Amino acid sequence: MAESIGERLASRYLLLRPLGSGGMGTVWLARDETLDREVAVKELRYPDGLDGSKRAELVARVMREAEVTARLRHPSIVGVHDVLVEGGKPWIVMERLHGHTLADEVRTHGPPAPARVAEIGARMLEALAAAHALGVQHRDVKPGNIFLTIDGRVVLTDFGIARPADTTALTGDGLLIGSPGYIAPERLSGDPGGPQSDLWSLGATLYLALEGTPPFKGSQVEVLYATISNDVPPPSTPGPLGPLLRWMLSRDPGARPEPAAALDLFRQISRGGMPDITMPMASRRRTRRGLIAAAAAVPLLVGAAFVVPWGSQEPPTRRPAPTFATAVDLCTALPAADVTAALGKSAPGRKVEKGCQWTVDRTGLRIDPQTDSDTPDPWALTTDSARTLFTAVRRQFDNGLREGEFIWYEIGADRKQQVVISQPRSVPGIGEEAFAADVSSTDGRVLGNLIYFRLGDLVGKVEYSDLGTRTGEQIRAAAAKAAAVAADTLWSRA
Repeated sequence: MAESIGERLASRYLLLRPLGSGGMGTVWLARDETLDREVAVKELRYPDGLDGSKRAELVARVMREAEVTARLRHPSIVGVHDVLVEGGKPWIVMERLHGHTLADEVRTHGPPAPARVAEIGARMLEALAAAHALGVQHRDVKPGNIFLTIDGRVVLTDFGIARPADTTALTGDGLLIGSPGYIAPERLSGDPGGPQSDLWSLGATLYLALEGTPPFKGSQVEVLYATISNDVPPPSTPGPLGPLLRWMLSRDPGARPEPAAALDLFRQISRGGMPDITMPMASRRRTRRGLIAAAAAVPLLVGAAFVVPWGSQEPPTRRPAPTFATAVDLCTALPAADVTAALGKSAPGRKVEKGCQWTVDRTGLRIDPQTDSDTPDPWALTTDSARTLFTAVRRQFDNGLREGEFIWYEIGADRKQQVVISQPRSVPGIGEEAFAADVSSTDGRVLGNLIYFRLGDLVGKVEYSDLGTRTGEQIRAAAAKAAAVAADTLWSRA
């Protein structure tokens, strides 16, 4: 990093010193030598493992999204002056702010007075309204992204993962979009969210400002789990601000206040008013969906793979589901062409225990029959016992989000990595019944997919993992395709 000091970008911006860095890049203090003023320049960092085409795609996406952000003109939104590509990397030139973040304020001086917190809330709602009016969601409202300037401004910063509502995330498929503890429950469950999701994130941010602690505490996994499972504890600070924040933090987006109503209440409270705030009952119960979080430990997963819903097509008309009186060589369940499509290159099947796996560097696919303690031989199950087993496995996943460990020596994952396994989602079109579970790294990156399916008296498990450059959607599609082909191949033997 030191070698970048003194570097000029676009023959105009002289890098002076780093102001800070994070997961998405480094922010530099720089001088705009054309206009003779200080600016802040954000250097975007590439995720590891991107090839040339993926880097070019990322650069193009960053440029598009920065241009969208540059259209946001509001005193409570950090100004974007310029976007450029230098040294093959995207750089965003922003206004230089003097002051400190809300996170720093609370950490150094403790919670501000409730009226001040309400004033900050009002300013941020005004900023978000301006962004939402242009179809831009911030997606990472948190105390570290609210800047309190020395001249009295309250500024929403770091639109680095903001984007139009109908486009993909800057951070790429498979990564958490936001910061644990400040991500709305619906976004954790895979929904794109909307303005009400930014409202939830603002509520969590202001809760920290009011109480001095975040709504949910613990490890990242515990915080993620609590976000989608628990109601926010009531703030201990007396007055109307606590009930307003709890209202904003409703798990059901439809139960949250309209932003305009919340803005009016914040303004009243900031002026010393004491509005009577009664949190209404939710108009509908929110459907729980799978997401990347967990709290209970699970056994070691060898080559475990993971993620999510697939397809909506109905299965084709087939003969009755088969019964398997003898063991089947599962290395014959996938044609070579389908193995190549999943792995990106051909690979021979290798028997492992009673199943089969195909591996290349950084990518693997595995199929195993499942059984229970009453029937050690997975090929000796009856149709009824297979149904019971499938239901029991599904119930185990339904019991809650869990932590696990991932290791798969044959693809290069030779060190245990903590992962998070989601609650399951039903998957149509694979066998007679199937479900998929998300398993991701603790920072939300999709590592693979795990799919269980039942076909007659067989319960099968398909595991797929890619540690390379495949996106989350590509990983999901590959796992689902492999599971569907395997189930169809086995079904054809009826």
